Amino acid sequence: MKPIHVGLCGVGTVGGGTATVLKRNCEEIARRAGRPIVIRAAANRDLERARALVGADVELYDDALQIARHPQIDIVVELIGGTTIAKEVVLTAIEQGKHVVTANKKLIAEYGNEIFARAQEKGVMVAFEAAVAGGVPIIKALREGLTANKIEWVAGIINGTSNFILTEMRDKGAAFADVLAEAQRLGYAEADPTFDIEGHDAAHKLTIMSAIAFGIPVQFDKAYLEGISTLQAADIKYAQELGYRIKLLGVTRRRAEGIELRVAPTLIPAKRLIANVDGVMNAVLVKGDAVGATLYYGPGAGAEPTASSVIADLVDITRLATADPEHRVPHLAFQPSALADLPILPISEVETCYYLRLNVLDQTGVLADVTRILADQDISVDAMLQRPSDGSGDDGRDDVVIITHLAVEKRVDAALARIEALPAINGKVVKLRLEHLNG
Repeated sequence: MKPIHVGLCGVGTVGGGTATVLKRNCEEIARRAGRPIVIRAAANRDLERARALVGADVELYDDALQIARHPQIDIVVELIGGTTIAKEVVLTAIEQGKHVVTANKKLIAEYGNEIFARAQEKGVMVAFEAAVAGGVPIIKALREGLTANKIEWVAGIINGTSNFILTEMRDKGAAFADVLAEAQRLGYAEADPTFDIEGHDAAHKLTIMSAIAFGIPVQFDKAYLEGISTLQAADIKYAQELGYRIKLLGVTRRRAEGIELRVAPTLIPAKRLIANVDGVMNAVLVKGDAVGATLYYGPGAGAEPTASSVIADLVDITRLATADPEHRVPHLAFQPSALADLPILPISEVETCYYLRLNVLDQTGVLADVTRILADQDISVDAMLQRPSDGSGDDGRDDVVIITHLAVEKRVDAALARIEALPAINGKVVKLRLEHLNG
């Protein structure tokens, strides 16, 4: 049977992995797809590097738009990254009637609505399994495997760099700056790590999962982002004493008023499976009304793990290329005409539990004042921990850690403003969110 011809745009880590796995597993992939899938052409700035990775029988170009316009290419694989040339390549390929596979979470999270609308008009597919959690097939699980469910919430550890840093801070008691330097030395963190440690990468992935889970347009601009760069080792230690671990967690939840969409360092009970996902690994926990809580775990990056997801998309498109466009799996799981116009809630309306750390003067009546202020905002206390702030108690100040029950963020912020004004309170109160994730 005639092979499906693939055009590879970007022959870096993932592109090289895709070429390697396609060659190595060509017979198995053809058996599953129903026909061979071969790389016909590739584009890369460094042609010598590309030749070494894709082999001598592949046409090479230094302009990715030539791949998008190539008359013999059936599927364009975009592995360039970013939202400039990558967007142009994807839209050009769609305009030429070609299917697209991309690993570009930023492109989908920020321009997915436009891309999917153009693809719908042209009757082509855009597949993006590799854009979220690398080799973990979470997009297929949300879009197809859980299609019988009303998804209630999704929570994910979806940035390996941040997860590595938090794991090392917990295990070694080290400061953030020291662990970041180690992550950069090992190649887990970029020279400029902002995209990872401040939550941008995780928020792109969460935005995509939220759209699929709840049948809403992608709305990255409305996501709340809070990174880990200001997280202190003391809070990781206190959280552990109380039975929790801190993770950079993406959470999207359906509520009556709208959808929560947030990324922030978050406490999770240590007994939860997802709390024990360490190092650079990723995991996503999904709660459906019929199935309950399901966990998806695996490598979130790397050449062959990500290539696994890219090739799974190639196989899906190969199987469905001849199907009536109206009866293919929709890009965002729900039929385009049935997407819901649900608002993304501002962070002030989020309802969760909280970890609060106060540095207080050790004197009578301080805790009574604090708990009264919390009660005035309908915030109840679940647990409390008091420790000398310098480890000896000689300075007369203590760290008081409070775990609350469910509370609305704006009420917590109002209480903290009053607490910080108390004469016995030193500096700002540390506030972290807490998710029990108990299904």
